Amino acid sequence: MNQVMVVPFPGRGHINPMLNLCNRLSSRSCTTIFTVVVTEEWLGFLNPDPEQDNIRFATIPNVLPSELNRGSDVVGFLTAVNTKMEGPFVEVLDQTEFPVTLIIADGAMGWPFDVANRRNIPVAMYWPMSASTLSVSHHVDLLESHHHLFVDVSGNFFNSEAELFRDLYIEY
Repeated sequence: MNQVMVVPFPGRGHINPMLNLCNRLSSRSCTTIFTVVVTEEWLGFLNPDPEQDNIRFATIPNVLPSELNRGSDVVGFLTAVNTKMEGPFVEVLDQTEFPVTLIIADGAMGWPFDVANRRNIPVAMYWPMSASTLSVSHHVDLLESHHHLFVDVSGNFFNSEAELFRDLYIEY
């Protein structure tokens, strides 16, 4: 048996497309188990289909602000995603039933790629948003240097995201 760990960004527009990808991939292989890692809160929202033998769910504790009010502190939520999920994910990874042969990670997070590289596990980036969003995220420094942005992004979340995307493309 092969096991693929799937790590979606904890948001509706990310988890649902990632689940659709898992459904498509699992329909083509009965020898691969897809384990989707979500918070306990998100598992309650999803109501997984018990009929799916090769798509499983693993949970990490609710280390993030609740989905129900995360909009009240977006920066805090994004900071928590990038700083508090890695440790619990590594614990889940250490407890897998079968060896993990691949990690599919949402491109909006950097830490799954670091974990995969440290453990020498192949990793694939899944980007559920539009290609134009990826391009803007990847080139935000150029947009800023050519004065095409009307906000100062130096030192805030957007600048660190641009660095993340540059690192992803250079290192991976």
